[in-house]
Amino acid sequence: MSDEAFPIKTEQRGTVAVWTIDREARMNALSRATLLAFGKLAREAAENASIRAIIVTGAGEKAFCAGADLKERQGMSENDVRVQVELYRAELGPLDRCTKPVVAAINGAAFGGGLELALICDLRVAAKHAMLGLPETTLGIIPGAGGTQRLPRIVGEARAKEMILLGRRLTADEALGWGLVNRVTAPGTNVVDDAMAWIEPIANGAPIAQAAALEAIDRAFASSLDVGLELEKVSYDKTLVSEDRREALVAFAEKRKPVFKGR
Repeated sequence: MSDEAFPIKTEQRGTVAVWTIDREARMNALSRATLLAFGKLAREAAENASIRAIIVTGAGEKAFCAGADLKERQGMSENDVRVQVELYRAELGPLDRCTKPVVAAINGAAFGGGLELALICDLRVAAKHAMLGLPETTLGIIPGAGGTQRLPRIVGEARAKEMILLGRRLTADEALGWGLVNRVTAPGTNVVDDAMAWIEPIANGAPIAQAAALEAIDRAFASSLDVGLELEKVSYDKTLVSEDRREALVAFAEKRKPVFKGR
């Protein structure tokens, strides 16, 4: 049974740490406790010389991570949501800045904040049945955990706009074709096992060189990304105070389609 106080299971396979979001009943949604757990693990991993790479995945086969925990958010005020969104930046930031390669093993649906979590990772391996998308605009908001900034850097501006504005969901094969994922796992093969085998050159490689390579690559984007994240924060706040956002939460609770009025 999942420990909701620290809902990430950890194991270490050789030099690779495997972190599994253990909230299968909630589609591995990102609760406050989950975000705090990621921050703690990432900070510890940075100081752990026995870890050369990290794999992030979700429990079960249905979802890698379905994004924000909407049930948790229903009782939140607008300011509470602002604080929660800031936690994405504060607690997933150490994972983003990790000097060890981080791989998302996408075992199922990766929507909203779940896909944003995968975008933070350096590499992405997807199960054949996985689906990926950023549906926030259909819920009256925008991606608030870096999606508007990281997705265009990976798939290009036009495709990023297509995914975000249309709320388009991609199959694993489509995501591979778009360059959103690096690899699709063959049916019948466990995606974490496949990712482990694929990153063997990292697991047994030179950690100083790996860290230096990541630093050199990330440095090309870091300054503009910081500015972009600040702009995203301002844009997100515009959606946070909208009636449409509140309508989306009510519709979710009532299990109906939201009626947006543009205010």
